[in-house]
Amino acid sequence: MNPEDVKNLIQAGLPDCEVTVNGDGSHFDAVVIGDVFDGMSAVKKQQLVYATLGNRITSGEVHALSIKTYTPAEWKTASKLRVS
Repeated sequence: MNPEDVKNLIQAGLPDCEVTVNGDGSHFDAVVIGDVFDGMSAVKKQQLVYATLGNRITSGEVHALSIKTYTPAEWKTASKLRVS
């Protein structure tokens, strides 16, 4: 699986989000930005993104996924601070 595949799966599950994914074939880093995260706990945000990948994590196709989630307002602040 490549980063573009992971990005497409996340975007299919969260179509109103902006998604960036980097990785090496089994370990990936994702940044997901969307209003859908407003008011959610960090755990709920992670669960929402993981759910878009279905069984690809449990099967080992995606071995590791680091997720950073932001609302657009949070991203505006984080990007000013150069946090990703």
